[in-house]
Amino acid sequence: MSGMTRSSIDLDVRRRKALYHSWHRGTREMDLVLGRFADARIGTLSDEDLTDYELLMEAQDRDLFAWMIGAEETPANYDTPVFRQVKAFHAGEAESGS
Repeated sequence: MSGMTRSSIDLDVRRRKALYHSWHRGTREMDLVLGRFADARIGTLSDEDLTDYELLMEAQDRDLFAWMIGAEETPANYDTPVFRQVKAFHAGEAESGS
């Protein structure tokens, strides 16, 4: 089971691929981080944000996790508005207890 809750039926091919790859990262932690974000937001990302999101998904899981928790500084090319959206999305989950 992937954990994916969003159907990809209404998405274009590019967003379908991004949704799939969000849930199939390699580590379960990053599957949950990117997968949950993608379930909620992939359909509404602008093309520019989707490009940034695709770049973000190319990062190694260990690096991405370190940036997410603030253990390492996020490189400028990854510190995009969409990266900050992902962080804020999960900060909101942590605050609400979800």
